Amino acid sequence: MDIIDIINNKQGTAFSFEVLPPLKGNGTGSLFKTIERLTEFSPRYINITTHRSEYVYHEVEGGLLQRQRIRRRPGTIAIAAAIQNKFDVPVVPHIVCSGNTREDLEYMLLDLQFLDISDVLVLRGDKAKEDSAFRPTGDGPAYATELIDQINRFNEGYFFDGTPIKVPGKPFHFGVACYPEKHEEAPNLQSDLAILKKKVDMGAQYAVTQLFYDNEKYFEFVKKAREMGINVPIIPGIKPLAKMSQLTVVPKTFHCDLPEDLYREASKCESDEEVKRVGIEWAINQCRELITQGAPSLHFYTVSAVDSICEIAKNIY
Repeated sequence: MDIIDIINNKQGTAFSFEVLPPLKGNGTGSLFKTIERLTEFSPRYINITTHRSEYVYHEVEGGLLQRQRIRRRPGTIAIAAAIQNKFDVPVVPHIVCSGNTREDLEYMLLDLQFLDISDVLVLRGDKAKEDSAFRPTGDGPAYATELIDQINRFNEGYFFDGTPIKVPGKPFHFGVACYPEKHEEAPNLQSDLAILKKKVDMGAQYAVTQLFYDNEKYFEFVKKAREMGINVPIIPGIKPLAKMSQLTVVPKTFHCDLPEDLYREASKCESDEEVKRVGIEWAINQCRELITQGAPSLHFYTVSAVDSICEIAKNIY
């Protein structure tokens, strides 16, 4: 069953979550333990992120620094297949423009077809840390819409260079990202919604939001999307606060506001454990309201938040 069918056919609000591939050389043990804990809540699907290569610097003889490009979290496609095989839960690997040429992306699609994985989340991805603005790699796509175009051509039976595929496989279905408080590079929310509309017109079957803490911004975003003719499911992304440092890191990193009530309560805390408790209570109330208002699914971002998500899920599912 495709992800869009899972979302539409679920009685009530579906539960899903996103995980990161293990750090290079760390194995799958910790990741699988995380998934085992969350399978108690019958996840309908699991997303797996993709991380581009980056430069690191090593000191060499003479005090000089040597620059080396590495990928800290390789293996998104392999991890997706391993999760699906071990847990019998549909997987949604992220396919990103960032760090990939068109040929790289084409080989990813081929590998996914060989593994019988046909649902992906299409993203532009982050810029390289050393760049001031996003730059494509080689002839790679500069925008998610360009990557969607490549996937659509692949589904039609053509490689990116126009060569026909002799034996086309199962076509890909895909979702995309969206931003209730607008993408950091968008001049305004209206223009950002226009990009989302274009992605949907090109075949995106659903959209998953960036994390947010103010439900009113999600509800207003969905309302404006519907007014523009964007009628696919818009799935709220949830990440509970879990550390004191996140009071400044989260708004800066994810370009989202913390509601004054949440910030006030979290600011009173004197330890990470206290912030974690505030974050859990806020997220429980946030999720209950989203469910009451008919959110099709709740999608949880698990980094540094697995314990919190387990407690939240126990209260709402």
